[in-house]
Amino acid sequence: MVNAPRGARAPEVEKPATAEDLARRLREAADAGAAVVPIGGGRASAMGGPPERCDVELHTSRLDRVLEHSPADMVVSVEAGITLEALQAELGKTGQFLPLDPFNSPGHTIGGLLATGWTGPLRQRFGSPRDFLIGIRVALPDGRLASAGGRVVKNVSGYDMMKLHFGAMGSLGVIVAASFKVFPNALHDVTLEASYPSIDEAWEASDRALALPLAPAALELFSSGRVLGRFLGSRDAVNRMVGELGWAEADPSAWAEHSRRAPVSWARIAVPRHKLRATLLGLPAGAEWWASPGVGVVHWSITTGADTVRDARSAAEAAGGSLVLMAAPMEITRELGAWGTPPSTLEVMQRLKTAFDPRRVLNPGRFVV
Repeated sequence: MVNAPRGARAPEVEKPATAEDLARRLREAADAGAAVVPIGGGRASAMGGPPERCDVELHTSRLDRVLEHSPADMVVSVEAGITLEALQAELGKTGQFLPLDPFNSPGHTIGGLLATGWTGPLRQRFGSPRDFLIGIRVALPDGRLASAGGRVVKNVSGYDMMKLHFGAMGSLGVIVAASFKVFPNALHDVTLEASYPSIDEAWEASDRALALPLAPAALELFSSGRVLGRFLGSRDAVNRMVGELGWAEADPSAWAEHSRRAPVSWARIAVPRHKLRATLLGLPAGAEWWASPGVGVVHWSITTGADTVRDARSAAEAAGGSLVLMAAPMEITRELGAWGTPPSTLEVMQRLKTAFDPRRVLNPGRFVV
């Protein structure tokens, strides 16, 4: 949870039961000049910069309904406060799922995942949530409820506006509902793993897996030399890949165990896929990390001081990527900033912040703007 600054009054806690109530409370806070911090499941509460102010915590936990699920059309609409686990259970009744498996699970809400842009290993096959997000509803600081996209895949009205709120950390509006394209469960789902004495051998094994005719849906490489892969598809195709790779079959629960990872202090490094290996070589000797080599993302457990993090960020940015602090000691976050070098689009982002939230009501100081 977000804590009030030392010496400040504890924030009010609001848990609206409807989108309309949430929008009304947001407008009242804006009219009063109060700073609002939206909270979903609280699983990413350490991400971003420390809020400049926090007068009201606006929780979405009571907005937890499945609004519509059309198995035949393969779409679902939900309120933003529903947990990922509850949504997967509902979709599972008809043999469908949403390909999201974020770290620091369980307990993420759908709105929180969209606001933070968090993903997991399944990004290798399915991309990020923005790739199957088809509609969104957002409460704005002036009390309006704005919608973009729709509840059918072919409806792309407002598509760019919809994606504007993805990953914006609730700094432009509070997501209250969303619609997604969903996917059928795979005919065959196999988890494999292998361990290698050196990281070089583990990298080579990962490269072999990614080069298979049916690439893994998820592939994780660990600093220990362990490699974990997941193959989805027809039984014949999957079994053929399993035979070619030669890794041992593992218990599927390995993925649930992996998703619970959330070090006390950690960073996400994202670089072009072909530069990931070189970037990792620049981390301190003995560093603990886990990577998705197919997408160029690594999560690094930070056990060093600010200077080492600064060097790692410089290397990531020099490679055309970024290093974002997912959770870090406050002294490191304050010294280095959570997000790194401001993007070239900063001026555009500032104009959007001014247009959507001119009084800087929502999450002031938490995001880049």
